[in-house]
Amino acid sequence: MLNDGWSRRILALPEFNLALFALLLNYPWEFIQTPFFEQMPTLPHGEAVLFCTRAALGDVLIALAAFWVVALARGDRGWLRRPDRRAVLGFVAVGLLVTVGLEWHATEVAGRWHYSELMPTVPLLGTGLLPLLQWLLLPPLVVWFARRQIRGQEALRGAGG
Repeated sequence: MLNDGWSRRILALPEFNLALFALLLNYPWEFIQTPFFEQMPTLPHGEAVLFCTRAALGDVLIALAAFWVVALARGDRGWLRRPDRRAVLGFVAVGLLVTVGLEWHATEVAGRWHYSELMPTVPLLGTGLLPLLQWLLLPPLVVWFARRQIRGQEALRGAGG
């Protein structure tokens, strides 16, 4: 079970912990912001759940990409164990840039979704405020939770647990 080597190695991966907490924090956010997107409140339940699930999984991919950009810039895949301010700011900045690009493409180019009249948008960018807040507020929490989990696993290994 959880005591075997394979599961311990997975649990120790910074990417696994980052993805886990990115999913756990972004998934409810996607549901909470549904009234701010046209057609979301009127979609059949299953379709809305699927849409939010895909969006949350996309958020996980963005978080993983941001993790790897920071890891490459620092030359250290283990930066999540002891993140400093620059690493967290880089992580947030990459997520914000990707989000702005994806939101612009989805709303302006591909027409995949549209904001409802409830969504405040950022002047000049036209990006919805909630997706930007999502990538300002949640990534530091993702880093904090992932760091605690990784260090907790390390402490258990060190204690022979």
